[in-house]
Amino acid sequence: MTTKCLRILVLTCSTRPGALGPAVGGWLTDTLAPVAKELDVDLVPVAIGDLDLPFLDEEEHPSTGVHRHEHTRRWSRIVAEADGFVFVTPEYNYGMPATLKNALDYLGPEWAWKPAGFVSYGHTSAGTRAVQHAKQVVTTLRLVPLGSTVAIRIADAMRDDRFAPGPRHAEAAEGLLGELVRVAHALTPMRERGHADAVTGPLPGSYVRPLGPDDAAEVTVLQRCCWLEEALINDTLDIPALHETLDDVRAWLAEWDVTGLWRDGRLLGMVRTRRDGDNLHIGRLAVVPDLRGLGVGRWLLGRAESAAEGCRRVLLTTGVASHRNLALYQRQGYVVLPDPRDDGAVDLVKAVTV
Repeated sequence: MTTKCLRILVLTCSTRPGALGPAVGGWLTDTLAPVAKELDVDLVPVAIGDLDLPFLDEEEHPSTGVHRHEHTRRWSRIVAEADGFVFVTPEYNYGMPATLKNALDYLGPEWAWKPAGFVSYGHTSAGTRAVQHAKQVVTTLRLVPLGSTVAIRIADAMRDDRFAPGPRHAEAAEGLLGELVRVAHALTPMRERGHADAVTGPLPGSYVRPLGPDDAAEVTVLQRCCWLEEALINDTLDIPALHETLDDVRAWLAEWDVTGLWRDGRLLGMVRTRRDGDNLHIGRLAVVPDLRGLGVGRWLLGRAESAAEGCRRVLLTTGVASHRNLALYQRQGYVVLPDPRDDGAVDLVKAVTV
């Protein structure tokens, strides 16, 4: 599961002139800024009034992801890039504002498998009836509403016509953010599986997606797990994958095209490729030990070879005593090059057929 910084949208929902919403949203982001930094969270304040969303005017159903208008496409990008949401909402007539309902209705897949927290404000009920109304809608969109909320009675939060909630409200807001971060991380595999870059993998419930620098921690663990066995087989610890730091791994993840196989937030395998003239170099083919013998390595090798279009040959390297690896590669048509190496490894080559 990626360790990238979470992007949390703080959405101010009221558009009424002179509404209290902007003050509530500003208080929330200011209050949570220190905690957000500790939790590696990027709080992004957005006001519905700044989105220029008319009442839903798209012809296609939101679930299709087909958006004709630029205001919808812009809203889609904002929501798709977020990992979770905090809705800052008033209560109008026992319900949420029409502006929030309209903003929700515009989109479909962009909302799915992301946590939703609520900060409500109002008079008698402190906006809680608006939250209950909104939860009926967001669950249909596969948003996951939190149990933690912040409910503010306006009369209790005003000081000389200035919005100034007390410490208990700040404590509740910090609790909400903490829960939101935990749920956002837990839902990451669900979000990734539905991502446009994700492809169904060879094992039930698995999927593949490109790996990048944010995945360095998981890649480092996988390498140590897999290449320790290689070190024992080849009687050497002089294997780069065993000694690379997180920064080293981040660096080559940025330079190579890397595919990772995932299931339920666990990195099961990976392979990397890089073109060099007429050659395609394949490396770091790895599968967790408990899943070997199920064809996963062969499947990952096939995906890597699919990048060889336009190349003359494919090159890869393994340990001279890594008989399991050698047998796999030779079954797939690779031939060991005769030139010896001094580091206890062997090079293999496979011609690309047109």
